[in-house]
Amino acid sequence: MQPSFKLVDEKTGRYLPLIYPEELPFWEAARKRELKLQRCGSCGRTWYPIGPACSHCFSMKWDWALMSGRGTLHNYVIYHKAWTKWFEQRVPYAVIQVELEEGPRLTTNLLGCDLKDIRIGMAVEAAYEDVTDEITLVQFRPARR
Repeated sequence: MQPSFKLVDEKTGRYLPLIYPEELPFWEAARKRELKLQRCGSCGRTWYPIGPACSHCFSMKWDWALMSGRGTLHNYVIYHKAWTKWFEQRVPYAVIQVELEEGPRLTTNLLGCDLKDIRIGMAVEAAYEDVTDEITLVQFRPARR
């Protein structure tokens, strides 16, 4: 996978994430339907967003670790305005913050859940959305029981 600096998918009009070289392991794992984040080799903590050093102890000794993909819905907001043309047919929609079992929080979308059923504290699991042939987004859905 090469770094992506294309802002909009020509087919769908959907905005795409900018992918920087230091983020490639995250995006390559997402394409494989895995969630990988950085884990510190000194203190053992996992963090997000991606960065050059541990956000807890500032060690530069870290590696990419496979996450469980399970977490808890920590917070959410429901958008009623389409900020781009692509979102016009999707409003209202929820943007959520998930606290992973491993600790870090990710801001993403909730798939497969009616807005009326969203609850803070609900169990969620990673779901993956292929946006283009190169880009798969890490999203979440209610956890299967």
